Amino acid sequence: MNLNIFKSIPTHLDYEGQKLAEKLFHIIIIFFGVAGFLWGYYVEQFGATVMILIAGFVVSCLVVLPPWPCFRKHPLQWQKPRPEKQNPEAKREERPGKKKQKSN
Repeated sequence: MNLNIFKSIPTHLDYEGQKLAEKLFHIIIIFFGVAGFLWGYYVEQFGATVMILIAGFVVSCLVVLPPWPCFRKHPLQWQKPRPEKQNPEAKREERPGKKKQKSN
């Protein structure tokens, strides 16, 4: 089985995309929750309320969970790593500042 097709699918979101996804999730769940409550109250069936709320959960999962391109519009700009000039052990010894105090 060729798994390279799965590796080509982007699976990341940026921070702005995560914020948008969470906002959409809340809006969809609240809308379906209120609509389900009103419909269930009108038909006097608690099952109708639950079914509408489950439908809202499914819709929100389909909208929010896949990494749609609208959630990847603001990629992170990573800084280039600083070149390391010395051994990290040597840096610790040369660092000016607080000196170790002797414990009495």
